[in-house]
Amino acid sequence: MKIFLDADLLVAVLNRQYPLFTYAAKILSLSEKPGYQLYTSPICLAIAFYFAEKKSGTQQAKQKIATLSKHIQVTSVDAETVKFAVQNVAVNEFEDGLEYYSTVGSNCKVIITEDTSDFYFSEIPVYNSEDFIGSLG
Repeated sequence: MKIFLDADLLVAVLNRQYPLFTYAAKILSLSEKPGYQLYTSPICLAIAFYFAEKKSGTQQAKQKIATLSKHIQVTSVDAETVKFAVQNVAVNEFEDGLEYYSTVGSNCKVIITEDTSDFYFSEIPVYNSEDFIGSLG
């Protein structure tokens, strides 16, 4: 299963933000299990880096992003992604549109975010981290 992780989960892991850290870490551990591929966008990585840098400094934030990147694949944000995000009248937040269409372009089947309402226009399932962990059984 291809799973897209929004920036809030990445920030929670990089900065050990509880209580979200517990769920986000479990989701990240899926990268080690057969049948799961984790994805995020370059935009989400930039957001995560920004918050990690504020807490830990530039060098440690770079190290954290490098470690994270070994376990997560990165979606593409290209001209087509921008076009879809701009043309979809249901998309109010451009950033969310870019993330959504990069997710779709990578054939992800699920989006995990703590702000599920940001993806109200999504045609693929959107979960918060706790609900996603619960759905795994």
